[in-house]
Amino acid sequence: MSGTYLGMPSFPKAAADAVHDVTLRANLRHATHTIRDKRAKAVAELEDWALLREAGKQIKNHTLRHLDRYLEQLESAVVAAGGTVHWAADAAEANRIVADLVKATGRSEVVKVKSMATQEIGLNEALEAEGIAAYETDLAELIVQLGHDRPSHILVPAIHRNRGEIRDIFRKEMGSWGRAAPEGLTDTPADLAEAARLHLREKFLRAKVGISGANFMVAETGTLVVFESEGNGRMCLTLPETLISVVGIEKVVPTWRDLEVFLQTLPRSSTAERMNPYTSMWTGTADADGPRTFHLVLLDNGRTETLADEVGRQALRCIRCSACLNVCPVYERAGGHAYGSVYPGPIGAILSPQLRGIQSEIDASLPFASSLCGACYEVCPVAIDIPEVLVHLREKVADRGGKGHRVEKAAIKAAGWILDHPAALAAGEKAAARTRKLHPKKLPGAGAWTADRELPEMPAQSFRDWWKRNRT
Repeated sequence: MSGTYLGMPSFPKAAADAVHDVTLRANLRHATHTIRDKRAKAVAELEDWALLREAGKQIKNHTLRHLDRYLEQLESAVVAAGGTVHWAADAAEANRIVADLVKATGRSEVVKVKSMATQEIGLNEALEAEGIAAYETDLAELIVQLGHDRPSHILVPAIHRNRGEIRDIFRKEMGSWGRAAPEGLTDTPADLAEAARLHLREKFLRAKVGISGANFMVAETGTLVVFESEGNGRMCLTLPETLISVVGIEKVVPTWRDLEVFLQTLPRSSTAERMNPYTSMWTGTADADGPRTFHLVLLDNGRTETLADEVGRQALRCIRCSACLNVCPVYERAGGHAYGSVYPGPIGAILSPQLRGIQSEIDASLPFASSLCGACYEVCPVAIDIPEVLVHLREKVADRGGKGHRVEKAAIKAAGWILDHPAALAAGEKAAARTRKLHPKKLPGAGAWTADRELPEMPAQSFRDWWKRNRT
C-alpha cells in the first residue's frame, strides 16, 4: 500500500490533538449524527433488510473464495468488449501503468472521478511527479484538493470542513487551479455548488483523459459500475476520449443478479437514499458513444495477503458505504486524519493494517482505535464483524512484542500466579489494605492507562475479611 499517509504519529497521539479542536468536533458531530439518523430511517423502510444484508455477505464470501475464477472471467469479458486489462501487484506498479497510459495519449492533465483506490496508491502525487495534473471533480474531493488537505471520511471527504471554511478555500485557491471563484462568493450551499460547477465545467470540456475507480465490476459481462450523487462522475466517464479505471480486485461480483442486492443496500447505507441519483455503467468501448479507449487496472496492493487471513479477510467484503464511521464514538471525536490512511474509522482500523502491514507505528496502533462497542457491526450492510477483526489484529500486534506488550504480558503472568495461590492472594490483600495511605494516585509505568484516570482507592478491608466477620 502507498506510504502517502505514513510517517504520522500513532493513533493515540494524533487523536489527542484532534479532540482538542473544538471546530473539528462540532463539524463531525453535526455531520455524522445527521447522516446516521437519515440512514436509520431509510433502512427501516425495507422489511427484508436483514435478508439483504445476509445476501450481500454471502455473495461477497462466495466471490472471495473463488476470486481467481471471477477475475479471469472479468478480464475475458472486458477484452471482448474492446477494453484492455492491466494487473498491478502494488501501488508503484499501478502508478507506473497509469502514468505511461496518460503519457501515451500526449496529454498532461486528467479529470478524476472520486476513487478510494487511487487515493490509496497516491496516484495524484505520482502523476504530478510525471508532469501530469490530476483534477478532482467530486465536490468534496475538490474542496480537499484546493485546500491542500487530506480526506477524512470515505463518503464525505471534507466532512471536517464547515461552509465558512469552504468559502474561504474557494476564494483563495480556485484561481490558481483554473476559473476563479465568483466575486462576493457567500457560504450558502447553492453559491458554493455553483462556484464549483463553473470551475469544473471548463475542465470537463477540455479533458481528453478520465480516471475513475469503480464500486463494482460484473464478471459475467465485464461491466463497471460507479455510484455517485452529483453527476460529475458521469461527465468524467463519458466526455474524455480515454478512460482509465483503477479498481481493487475485491470489487468484482459474479452476476447482474448479485449486483441487484448492492443496488439496494449501498445507497441506503451511504447517503440514506433509496437510490443514488447517478448510477453509471460501462462495458468496454463503443464507436458511437463514450471513450474510444478503455483501460482497466486491477489492483492487488496487499489484498491477496489479506485474503489469506481467515479472520481478517472479511474486511474485503467492504463496499465503502461509511456507515461504520457515522456511528463510531471514536471516529466522531478523533476525525479521519488521526487514522493516517485514506480509510478512516472502524473499517480503516482493520483494513489499513492488513493492506500495509503492522510494521509502522500508526498501523500497529490502529487495531486499538476502538472501544469495541459493536455499533459498526450492527450497521454494516455486509455484516463485517469489525470488533472480531480488531481483536484478531491486536493479538498479532501483541505477538510482535514491544515494551508495552512485554510489560503487559509480565503483569498478566504475575496476576495469574497470584490468583492460582490463595494464600499469596490473601497476604497481598492484607498488605495492600494496611499500606493504602501510601498508594500513589497514578500507577508507575502505566501512563497510557492512568494519564486521564486515577487509581481507585483501596478499601480498609478486603472482601475476604469482610465475609469472615459478617457471614461466618
